[in-house]
Amino acid sequence: MLGGSAQQVPAIKTAKEMGYEAILIDYLQDNPGRHEADKWYQESTTDVETVYRIAKQEGVSGILAYASDPAALPAAIVSERLGLPTNPANSVEILGVKHKFRKFLQDNGFPCPKTFTFSPDTPIDNVLNGLSDLKFPIVVKPTDSSGSKGVTFLESVDKIEAAIRHADEYSRNKIIIAEEFIQRGFPDVIGGDIFVENGSITLYGDMAALREEEGKSLIPVGEKKPNGLNDRQRNALHLELQKVIAALDIRNGELNIELLIDKNDVPHFLELGPRAGGNMIPIQLSDAFGVDLIKANILAAMGEPVNLNPVEPKDCYMTYVLHSHKNGVFSGVEFSEEIEPYVYRKVIYRNPGDKVEAFDGAGKALGIIFMRFPDAESMNSMQQRLDELIIIRLQ
Repeated sequence: MLGGSAQQVPAIKTAKEMGYEAILIDYLQDNPGRHEADKWYQESTTDVETVYRIAKQEGVSGILAYASDPAALPAAIVSERLGLPTNPANSVEILGVKHKFRKFLQDNGFPCPKTFTFSPDTPIDNVLNGLSDLKFPIVVKPTDSSGSKGVTFLESVDKIEAAIRHADEYSRNKIIIAEEFIQRGFPDVIGGDIFVENGSITLYGDMAALREEEGKSLIPVGEKKPNGLNDRQRNALHLELQKVIAALDIRNGELNIELLIDKNDVPHFLELGPRAGGNMIPIQLSDAFGVDLIKANILAAMGEPVNLNPVEPKDCYMTYVLHSHKNGVFSGVEFSEEIEPYVYRKVIYRNPGDKVEAFDGAGKALGIIFMRFPDAESMNSMQQRLDELIIIRLQ
């Protein structure tokens, strides 16, 4: 198991419940996974040689980078070396690095915005020259981050240097990408996860991604299903997803999706992460479809058959990422009587007295709230008022 954060703990627990020995690699001493795993190595999940040494030494039967972008490629590389179940490492690399994924889309005839790739150290005049071929607005971001970390939306070049610095803060490979902003026909970003078995997508967990400020923010604060797509849009989305899966020879496992639908109902890929989604998306989809995606991820990593058999949900499901708009000391979460009946699970990461930071990325979430509604009308009505119905209290 590569990574032992709060969001990865359910995978460690599930593996043990299934009778497997769970060996964790995670360099953070305070991550909770170390207390759940049978054995813990305080090492980096992105250090391929270290992961290889430990996996070989322990004689592991499978490697899982659950909900982790940085660890997905090391998991695939080491699995290939050891002859363990995995998707092709080359394909995982393409999916996990934004500029390589953009090139793949362009080379294979998929819709793709114009892009410009550069280093944070590139002279600003050279950057401006490269950007001259792009139409504003644009998005500037690191090519190897996730959770919308380091992303800036720009309507002009005025703040490009600040955008580069922000992207550089979250970049490991020191490659930045600027790309044209895709004008949406459908108002919401489509997020969620898919699950692949033997090269075919057997679960389409496409949901509408919740954003603050009527969609202006680039950071997701939840997902909802149903997503509001019409049949034409949904069919086009599912077709493009399966085409990419086939082109990259993805055989098994869960992948995180993020797409836009343009004014002609054409899907455009923003991301297709080679791992289960964050913000507990697998748990949300498991609830909705009556399956166990965490167990399915572990079975896939072990080379065992999955046989999901999902059932399309009748109810409506929505998650909300708890977050604060300012720094402070956590006191608690207050739920209004109006929304409380729809909340069926609360996962709070912070304890009273813990310091919290203003939310600018998934890493500063305070928890996840799971809600179920009888119809889309009531779900969408509550969504518009989440900030007033769920209050974060700071000391």
